[in-house]
Amino acid sequence: MAILHNFPLISALCAIIAAQIIKVPIYLVTHRTWNVGLGFSTGGMPSSHSAAVTSLATAIGLKSGFDSNGFAIAAVVSAITMFDAAGIRRHAGMHASILNQLPKAFPNHFFDGNFKLKELLGHRPSEVFAGAFFGIFISLFLHYTLN
Repeated sequence: MAILHNFPLISALCAIIAAQIIKVPIYLVTHRTWNVGLGFSTGGMPSSHSAAVTSLATAIGLKSGFDSNGFAIAAVVSAITMFDAAGIRRHAGMHASILNQLPKAFPNHFFDGNFKLKELLGHRPSEVFAGAFFGIFISLFLHYTLN
């Protein structure tokens, strides 16, 4: 049961869950339509990946010190994760969008029409930054309310 007292783990999990939940009302406000599935999917505002890793890094810094080896590792993993979310994964989603247009442009030359690649994979930089700040906020909020 010691895992229930692992503040960095709890903080990161809370950040993921909260970021996924908040995506739905943000989408409703910005697009004027419900998309509940976004709460169970990748992409969208804010980035739950960014929220998780920055919450984890902040929690480790608060618990072990911002000069600890654990914080250094978490900070580097955070930077890599956020770079990947805004770069490689975003571009893979753009490629999927273009590839999904091929069967429409060339009927009878491609798949049976049931083939569709997932397009919402990565994040715009603003979604990554929002997720990062959201994760830091979650960690600070939990730290100061639970201690």
